[in-house]
Amino acid sequence: MSSTDEDFLVLHEIVRAAKSNLSREVWDYLVGGAETETTLKRNRQAIDSLAFRPRVLRDVSRVDCSTTLLGEKLRIPVFLAPIGSLQDLEPGGGATAARAAARFGTVTMLSSRSDPGLEAVAEASDGAKIFQLYARGDAEWVDDHIRRALDAGYYALCLTVDLDHYGRRERDLAKRHVTTARKSVSGDHHQTLFSWDDVKRIKDSLDVPLILKGIATAEDAAIACEHGVQGVYVSNHGGRQLDHGRGSIEILPEIVAEVNEETVVMIDGGFLRGTDVVKAIALGADAVGIGRMFGFGIAAAGGKGVLRVLEILEAEIRTCLGLLGVSSMGELDASYLHDSTSVVPPGVVSAFPLLDEGY
Repeated sequence: MSSTDEDFLVLHEIVRAAKSNLSREVWDYLVGGAETETTLKRNRQAIDSLAFRPRVLRDVSRVDCSTTLLGEKLRIPVFLAPIGSLQDLEPGGGATAARAAARFGTVTMLSSRSDPGLEAVAEASDGAKIFQLYARGDAEWVDDHIRRALDAGYYALCLTVDLDHYGRRERDLAKRHVTTARKSVSGDHHQTLFSWDDVKRIKDSLDVPLILKGIATAEDAAIACEHGVQGVYVSNHGGRQLDHGRGSIEILPEIVAEVNEETVVMIDGGFLRGTDVVKAIALGADAVGIGRMFGFGIAAAGGKGVLRVLEILEAEIRTCLGLLGVSSMGELDASYLHDSTSVVPPGVVSAFPLLDEGY
């Protein structure tokens, strides 16, 4: 057992270490949401409002937690979601995250707003990586970034489509805090002009899978499928964009019902525990993105912290599957879930009640 294993036996210990290591400004950037933070809270409330229906007397002596995502094998159905200004949490930023993901056996999705940049991250790790892009320039600018990503070996491209206007994150505004990425940002207006015509143009020129991140309705999922998009990524940007939106997992069933069999469904939004991941897979998601949770890990202990987050999630997922009476992800479906009542007031770290009890 390594020192990191000994330091962090449960996830809330990682959260506590992250808060201790970060300044108040950066901590609030990581945990904050837009305006009243209602969407952020609904992400947790929607997850917590699902209860399990376990089956018993089944052979669960061997539990396989693995799956695949667009042809890449994942040790667990979890990938590292893109975090802008990741370098504010840990100097290595995207390179540190990519190395940790590869060491564990999962995929990282690099934000185009994180250092040290797409080429440097590609050089730092030969693991499977997806490049996430905001439209911060004209078509020529977008095409140049896509070409660079493909040349660097990213195996899929993700376009974020829910950032037409930057959300009013009042924790940051009230402290006049500006992240390193926002200090150098330009070309925001290009995102407001980005349309389905742009998606078609990009899709027609791509030889790798295309993912759209920020899908929140069945209607838009259907249009994505019409455009031949291979991945529909259900997300409300962690509650950091539109306030008073629905929780991501609440949206998931209508998306799954709408997409065709060839389309991969990804999701993020409040997923912090292994049980959260299992619920999403049972409702039809193919993989779950962790953003804040891996942010806590990298802030707590760099790459070792990210690795430890993934290891603990794996342990929680394996335990949950075994106690549900299933031995693989493919056995899960909605019959293992039931609508229930949330018993914990929702919040960004409400999944860790022992934090409030001083453990």
